[in-house]
Amino acid sequence: MATFEVKDMTCGHCKSTITKAVLALDPAAEVRIDLLSHRVQIESGSVDVAAFGQAIAEAGYTPVATNANPTIPVLTRGAGGCCCH
Repeated sequence: MATFEVKDMTCGHCKSTITKAVLALDPAAEVRIDLLSHRVQIESGSVDVAAFGQAIAEAGYTPVATNANPTIPVLTRGAGGCCCH
């Protein structure tokens, strides 16, 4: 499991953008995002942590890999938000 702290992720639009970037690498990945704690958790059996970090960075964010694996609720599809990024 890969866990990132993404301090510049602030809204539903950010959540959607990061999810799309992750799923572009691994469509079968399970993505959990908690906006309040700025955590992104990715469960994948085929892509390494560095590749996910690079994808999030290329989407315009600054991910920091962390060893902390707090429980994050499963991402709900269709969440929207402002375009603050």
